[in-house]
Amino acid sequence: MTREDDRWRCPAWVPAALLVLTVAQLAVAQWWPGIERFADKAFGARLVAYPVMMLLAPAIWWGVVRRRDASARPPYGAYALVMAPFLVDVTGNSLDLYDTVVWWDDLNHYVNWLLLLGGIGLLVTRRVEPPWAVVALVAGLGAVLAIGWELGEWYTFIRHGTELGSAYEDTLGDLTLGTLGASTAGLIVRWSRRRETGDQRSSTMMSME
Repeated sequence: MTREDDRWRCPAWVPAALLVLTVAQLAVAQWWPGIERFADKAFGARLVAYPVMMLLAPAIWWGVVRRRDASARPPYGAYALVMAPFLVDVTGNSLDLYDTVVWWDDLNHYVNWLLLLGGIGLLVTRRVEPPWAVVALVAGLGAVLAIGWELGEWYTFIRHGTELGSAYEDTLGDLTLGTLGASTAGLIVRWSRRRETGDQRSSTMMSME
């Protein structure tokens, strides 16, 4: 993991706000009685799992990068990208978009994996070469995480819920869209790295003149 690129910098309150808003909605879903759209969607498990997954990237960065370099700036922009999909997912449930908007679930799997793997890509690909390997790594990580997500959904609420009959087709679509979103993130991260390298070369040449 690495320091934050200037293009993706944001203030520390942004990822903090994403975390607070996500946990607040999860708490309402779990403990506020009588809200039908939250039924049978494992919000008790999400209330534990989502904050842990949102804080995983900062925890690893602090344990690896900050211990090696006390002057390193935390990559809050990358944290925000990693955390944003969890807020989007919970907010979609809070607004009942999954049940009222036909295309919402499909859009989420693409966009959320784009955001998630964009953040992860910024954290782990600075020293990855050759250029095509950046895209392959980010897309591959996205595919693995998409599989893990679908397994988690099946175990927590699909296998005992009302969606079991359509789960196979839905899972195939979700895996495809998640991998496409991750692949797009890989292309964007590679483009960002290429521009960063070009700017560094330009700065070096100007300093030599």
